[in-house]
Amino acid sequence: QVQLVESGGGLVQAGGSLRLSCAASERTFDRYTMGWFRQAPGKEREFVAVIWATGTVYVADYTDSVKGRFTISGDNAKSTLYLQMNSLKPEDTAVYYCAASRIIGIRATSTRDYHYWGQGAQVTVSS
Repeated sequence: QVQLVESGGGLVQAGGSLRLSCAASERTFDRYTMGWFRQAPGKEREFVAVIWATGTVYVADYTDSVKGRFTISGDNAKSTLYLQMNSLKPEDTAVYYCAASRIIGIRATSTRDYHYWGQGAQVTVSS
């Protein structure tokens, strides 16, 4: 099974940027749908972004609250998934998780769609 390890979290002021990385133990983008989720204290884990393959084309989608600010991407040669986060807001504070789904070719936005999870990376945005 694929193993996922996140890095790149930290503390940043509102309006700043961070890039999260998720290193996978094997090639992922042609074998899995990949996603980012986040979980704030006292809240359920929620969908942030997803990237999936349709033939030779990769498609990305985002939850409305991060559209235009976050970008999901990947480097298959490095087996690494990224989440570039710009214009961060205090409400983006959460533990961020990368995840892999064996269900390929779909816009997977539910935690139930995913089979493998990283350990999480804390992102804290101060006001």
